[in-house]
Amino acid sequence: MSKNPESVPLCPLNSAAATELEPLCIFGTGDLGRSLGQRLLQSGYKVVYGSRKPHSCGPLPPGTQAMSHSAAAQSAALVFICIHREHYSFLETLAPQLQGKVLVDVSNNLKKNLYPEANAEYLQRLVPGAHVVKAFNTLSAWTLQNGPSDANRQVYLCGNSAEAKQAVAETATKLGFTVLDRGSLSAARELEDFPLQLFPEWRLPLRIAVGLTAAFYFFLLIRKVIYTYVQKGDDISFRIMVSLANKVFPIVSLIMLSLCYLPGVIAAFLQLYRGTKYRRFPDWLDRWMLCRKQLGLLALAFAFLHVLYTLIIPIRYYVRNRITSSTILLIKQNKTSPFDSSMAWRSDSFLSFGILGFGLYVLLGITSLPSVSNALSWREFSFVQSKLGYLTLFFCTLHTYLYGWNTFLKPTSYPWYTPPGYLLCLIVPTVVLVLKLLLLVPCVDRSLTRIRQGWDRANKVDDGEKSLLA
Repeated sequence: MSKNPESVPLCPLNSAAATELEPLCIFGTGDLGRSLGQRLLQSGYKVVYGSRKPHSCGPLPPGTQAMSHSAAAQSAALVFICIHREHYSFLETLAPQLQGKVLVDVSNNLKKNLYPEANAEYLQRLVPGAHVVKAFNTLSAWTLQNGPSDANRQVYLCGNSAEAKQAVAETATKLGFTVLDRGSLSAARELEDFPLQLFPEWRLPLRIAVGLTAAFYFFLLIRKVIYTYVQKGDDISFRIMVSLANKVFPIVSLIMLSLCYLPGVIAAFLQLYRGTKYRRFPDWLDRWMLCRKQLGLLALAFAFLHVLYTLIIPIRYYVRNRITSSTILLIKQNKTSPFDSSMAWRSDSFLSFGILGFGLYVLLGITSLPSVSNALSWREFSFVQSKLGYLTLFFCTLHTYLYGWNTFLKPTSYPWYTPPGYLLCLIVPTVVLVLKLLLLVPCVDRSLTRIRQGWDRANKVDDGEKSLLA
């Protein structure tokens, strides 16, 4: 048979293609242990399970083998400990078999400070001859089964042995995860506290949202319901459920949207004042800027509620009753309601800007998703979140101005000398837009651009003094 001189093998047939990954051991046959074993099998590893009852430990992934803890420990150099801390005591009797092995502790606790020391540190004390690495505890069984997603790619690890951490990091990388080394085993308690945190990045935005909602709801309750009952004797408490809520939701949404862009404006003026970008912002401003995404998503949620509540207005009993009563009254008086062209313009403009603002709102929310933002370049992401973001704020603010129109000039709009709710909610977005317009002034924009490109006013002064001395 003739050989084809143009065909060249890319690698020897007996090299990488024939190389098998070394077997790994898993202690524990629960949900996490089975999911981890399945993921390791899909990545080309041979998996051995260690169990108290190897012949009756339940269904395991096809292709794996179950044996006693002692036999399983001797078959692999890397052992995943997928059991609860309260069952660690038997590992002390396996110290000779685990001598020199890498033990990966994936355990978590039910609450913080449940034990005086971290689980991984306790495991290291039980088996001093092994190399304990804390890792994989921030991943769920579902994540291990379905593979890493955009929102759950990181594997945090810590340990005292660099070689042991390297072995675990290579395994995590082969499974498709990214590894973040958090240092020595003393960081194990911090890693074990990660899964116990409930929305840590959402706490401040949620507090702001709840605080604004409660404050404006109580404020409008006094203005609308309590005032009407005290001054006129009319009971309109039924408006609490829909009418009052539909006034609070857009107010909170607009304020929280403006709070997303206010820290960026403050940071810009701070850089202009300092003449440099190399000085740290205050801690409160750093924290504020880090939670802008959460503020924006909560603002979008309130906007959605406002849209849904607005859509049900025509089917409300109160609205249908008022329309019917007004129509009957006009018929009895043999009158017609004159068409007001200015009111039609105001109404259509109000609705149009509201729809445009909500559409851009949704676009901002979609592009903040990791799966979408990862597909955009930095310039594209910045254009949507910054340029279109300010346009969204402008449309929504204009929508609110058109809603209020000239009612703020009427004395009846100030029951008990309290201003309308929409008037209060316009303060923050108006300030943000005015400050942003000042930053867009050409001379200001040029100075800010130079500072953000690395120009430093202090260094410029020093250079000038040195040239004069020379």
